[in-house]
Parts: sequence; C-alpha cells; structure tokens
Amino acid sequence: MTTFFGRLEDGSQARLYTLTGFGLTAQITDFGATLVRLLVPDAGGTTEDVVLGYDQVSGYARGTGYLGATVGRNANRIGGAAFLLDGVEVRLPANEGPNSLHSGPEGYSFRLWQVETLTESSVTFRLQSPHGDQGFPGNATIRVTYALEPPRALRITYRGESDRNTVFNLTNHSYFNLAGQDRPELAMDQLLTLPAKFFHPTDAFSIPTGEERPVAGTPMDLNAPRALREVLAASDYPPLSSGLDHDFALTGAVRLTDPHSGRTMTLTTDCPGIQVYTANSLRDTGKGGISYPPHSAVALEPQFYPDFVHHPHWPQSIGKTYRSQTLYSFA
Repeated sequence: MTTFFGRLEDGSQARLYTLTGFGLTAQITDFGATLVRLLVPDAGGTTEDVVLGYDQVSGYARGTGYLGATVGRNANRIGGAAFLLDGVEVRLPANEGPNSLHSGPEGYSFRLWQVETLTESSVTFRLQSPHGDQGFPGNATIRVTYALEPPRALRITYRGESDRNTVFNLTNHSYFNLAGQDRPELAMDQLLTLPAKFFHPTDAFSIPTGEERPVAGTPMDLNAPRALREVLAASDYPPLSSGLDHDFALTGAVRLTDPHSGRTMTLTTDCPGIQVYTANSLRDTGKGGISYPPHSAVALEPQFYPDFVHHPHWPQSIGKTYRSQTLYSFA
C-alpha cells in the first residue's frame, strides 16, 4: 500500500510504503529510504511500533537524529573531513566540528529516492549519486531493499555500483525501543547482548583513536546480557561519561530484549562492526506527539569501523561495487 506522506519545502511529495507479511508490518518512506514504523507483536499478540520516528516527512526533513534513515555514502565519522583515495585527497563537508558525520548535511538521508520494485512484502529504492557528490569520487547507483521474511524478520540489503573506486559504507539508523516507541521511560531497561572482543575508544570529537581496546574487565563488556541502564550507570568509566556512542568489533549475532513485553530482536550482519548509540543527545517530539528525551531508545548501526579510511589495518570498504545486508529477527 502506498500513501501520501507530506510535501517538502521544494513542493515535491514524499510517499509512505506499507509492507506486510510473516507477522510484521513495516512502513518506509522514499525520503531517505527511511524506516518509519515497525509493528511487532509480543508473546501475547499485542502489537507495538518499536522504532522512533515522525508522523510526516517534515519531521525527517528538519530532524538531526537520522531516525530510521539510510545513511551514506559513508556512515559515521571521518576525521578532518578529508582522506586520501588512490593518491588523491577527497574533501567532504565538515558538519560536526572539523569532521564529517554521516557524509555531511545533505547526505542520502535527506533525499527522495526512486522506487524500483514494490511487492506486498518488499520494496527497493534507488538513488543516483553523481561523481563529486558529498565530495566522494565516482558516479554511483545505490539500492536499498527492505524485505519481510519468515519466520518473523526484516532484511535490509544495500548495493552500490560506481564507475571508479569510492567509499561505500551504508547503514540504517533506526532507534529501537522494544517496549514500544511510546514508552521512552522503559527504553534503557532493554537488555543488550553484543559479542565482541574489542571496542574502539574515541577522542573528544568522537573520532576513533585507532586503539582496539579489549572489552574484558570493562563496563563495555556486553558479551552477556546487560541492561542498558546498568551500562550507563558506569559513567565514571571515561568512555561512558556521555553514554554509549561507540563501535564494537563484532564476533556474532546481537540480541536486544525488552523485559516488559518479552520482545526479542536478534540482529545478524555481514558488517565487521556495529555502532551502539543510546540516544544521548536526542531531544525531539515524534509519532503521536510522544516526547523523545535522551536515552529513549538505542540505535544499533551495522557498518565498517568509523574513520576506517585513516586506519588501513582495519577492514576497508573501498571499490567499485558494494553489497551488505542486515537481518532483524523478532521473537
């Protein structure tokens, strides 16, 4: 089903696409190829919307939190908003101090995508990104597919093709509250299990220092289930002074559980890392007039390590083609 989702300042229309199947309902807008709603039943059959968002496209156009958005051409941060690629300096818009965050203020999250294919349970969006877009080299075609799958899952697949080497590092920036997006006070009760040996400490500008610090013996150890509220309480540990906003080197599937509803989400991805962000700076009003204060959800962003272009010993995502996928399974 396709419905009108509002007008942008230039007069163009945004559409909302509703997918149904396998016990789930997902709504995605062509503005930013953004996940707007994800309706998931609990053990008793009560269905709740488990992602933060807005009721109309205007919220996404003015928002700064990237709620539900597809982020690219490079997700996360690049230090100094510049790097060398094939011996040529690539300069990006600096939109967070001297650094580039999510590829600048006019990234893929703020554009209308074209719908390429649409079925009852899947939709594929396409975006043409010309050479020099955001500073990146290469005329690129980007595709993002949302597909509901059995037994109760949402798969997001990313594909990129470019006529020259470029950075491809795409992610989805949904904020999850498995108790329901209208229960922000319960969000930090969620239990997170994240198998990882290392996390990546950052400097004062949230740029990774290059260190791979073992999680063992630190409050960053999430290999066993821990309430997010408990993690945030360890604010005397310097990396957690402002909350979680860190990349972890993944070694397996991530699990998020809400103790109130019993909903569990298992996230599997082929990306080497995942950024965990406890919405430390979020202050907004979302769907249904619900207030979203800090820590009202958690963003789980599969991706290549932040600022990997300055750390050649880390996994790299540079080339002419790209493919990645993430599966969100619910129980």
